[in-house]
Amino acid sequence: MEKITSFTIDHIRLQPGVYVSRKDNAGDQVITTFDLRMTSPNEEPVMNTAEVHTIEHLGATFLRNHPTYQDKTIYFGPMGCRTGFYLLLAGDYASRDIIPLMIQMYEFIRDFRDEVPGASPKDCGNYLDMNLPMANYLAKKFLDQVLYQIDDSRLLYPD
Repeated sequence: MEKITSFTIDHIRLQPGVYVSRKDNAGDQVITTFDLRMTSPNEEPVMNTAEVHTIEHLGATFLRNHPTYQDKTIYFGPMGCRTGFYLLLAGDYASRDIIPLMIQMYEFIRDFRDEVPGASPKDCGNYLDMNLPMANYLAKKFLDQVLYQIDDSRLLYPD
């Protein structure tokens, strides 16, 4: 069986960043999948499920309410390895195109102090598995260490 594209990326050299993972066609529309890599694979500890779950709820809420991207957001959710998230947007994008959006989203997560949207037994299948302070911390770390001074080394997958 052929390896899928995401398993061909050199995870030993991969660093936190914003990468185009793939582009697919759905009818006449391009869907761009982004790899929002928040931790260094196989070097740093992975994120715990509680903070991943919180970032998922906050990120999805932010994107689905964004005036420009709400109708372009197809999916935002965690990677199984817990080193980052996937964002699927309708449209043909490069990584640099969404940096302002990612800064806005991660600032929203960093600064969020209210009740996490959808964190109730009626709205979520695992509503108790949330950690807002750690989600705030990880969003701040990603902003400070990656997004605010991002360059091509964090926008293009390593060869």
